[in-house]
Amino acid sequence: MVSSVAVLSDIHGVLPALDAVLAEPDVQAADLVVLCGDLAAGPLPRQTLDRLLSLGERAVWVRGNADRELVTLAGGGPTKIPDPIGPWAATQLRPDQVKLLDGLPLTVTLEIDGLGEVLFCHATPRDDEEVALVDSPLSRWAEVLDGVTAETVVCGHTHMPFLRLADRCRIVNPGSVGMPYGTTGAHWARLGPGVELRRTAYDAEVVCRELAEASEYPGIQDWNDYFVRNPASDAEALRVFSPRARGTSAT
Repeated sequence: MVSSVAVLSDIHGVLPALDAVLAEPDVQAADLVVLCGDLAAGPLPRQTLDRLLSLGERAVWVRGNADRELVTLAGGGPTKIPDPIGPWAATQLRPDQVKLLDGLPLTVTLEIDGLGEVLFCHATPRDDEEVALVDSPLSRWAEVLDGVTAETVVCGHTHMPFLRLADRCRIVNPGSVGMPYGTTGAHWARLGPGVELRRTAYDAEVVCRELAEASEYPGIQDWNDYFVRNPASDAEALRVFSPRARGTSAT
């Protein structure tokens, strides 16, 4: 059993935001750092993975849909990634990094002090890209959590932090480190013995400048404007995600 865990999800290759979170005293003091997927599909993919690897055995890795799609793209296959930075990021990865992403698990389960059994995933325990939201009905959560026995489930994918109960199962979404919806800053969570949703503030202009100087992505200025300076609101994101969150329980 571990005493404390820092949960980082949806970093999306935004290394300055990741470094800001890793500098947090509670992250440095955590027994483990769980990475809940979508780690490298962004402006500094290779550098971000190297920084995460430097955590050594403290890092616990989980696969996200964008990680899986980067592997497919690196192998010459097609994916559904709508953002052109994804296909570009796949060309930047070294073979050892592609192999790393290809071997990541869909879920990881840990025993955490004060919380008991905690299951970590990217989207849902059964799929790395399906959607369940903070306002999804209990029937939807029952569908995506079918067969799950853990008392707490930690997921990412939607880039919006929340904490809720679903028929006695605690659902935690830490939000996104690199591409938050609803507010600026880098979002993460601290687990053990309770649950804390955390936000690390940073200067967006400084991050934009660092990304523009370090990234070779040809569209980095536009990417900065959309994802760093002016992130989508939670209302906008929910409008996009809600039709995908209905599942079979809504039909």
